[in-house]
Amino acid sequence: MSEQRPPLPPYTRETAIQKVRLAEDGWNTRNAERVSLAYTIDSYWRNRSTFVQGREAIVAFLSGKWDRELDYRLIKELWAFTDNRIAVRFAYEYHDDSGNWFRAYGNENWEFDENGLMRKRFASINDLPINESERKFFWDRSGPRPADHPGLSDLGL
Repeated sequence: MSEQRPPLPPYTRETAIQKVRLAEDGWNTRNAERVSLAYTIDSYWRNRSTFVQGREAIVAFLSGKWDRELDYRLIKELWAFTDNRIAVRFAYEYHDDSGNWFRAYGNENWEFDENGLMRKRFASINDLPINESERKFFWDRSGPRPADHPGLSDLGL
């Protein structure tokens, strides 16, 4: 039996928003193995200038990312959708091992298979150095953003 990750395509506005929030919640766990299960076995990524293919490579990529990007907190927002594709904008905050804080801004284009697994992910991301006092994302260290925490638009991002 094939793995399924509801909601399944074709997407409606409501199910696309659900899919975006599920992705955000998953990434905020910073559990590379768990996150990789939302992707097809042969999923293809472009993340900045890095190209990744397959779940094993996704796990390695995300593990390295979260080793470098400490206290990572992410917020995603639906931008557009159609049938089996979703576009999101996002921002995340993190600091490096020297205590320098950053806010990364980006856009992602996703394509899903019929089982709701992401088969393609294209991400363009820019990092902005910030002072710790400029942080906007505050919730428990690892886990989903609370329902009452503002989203990107609410924060003026």
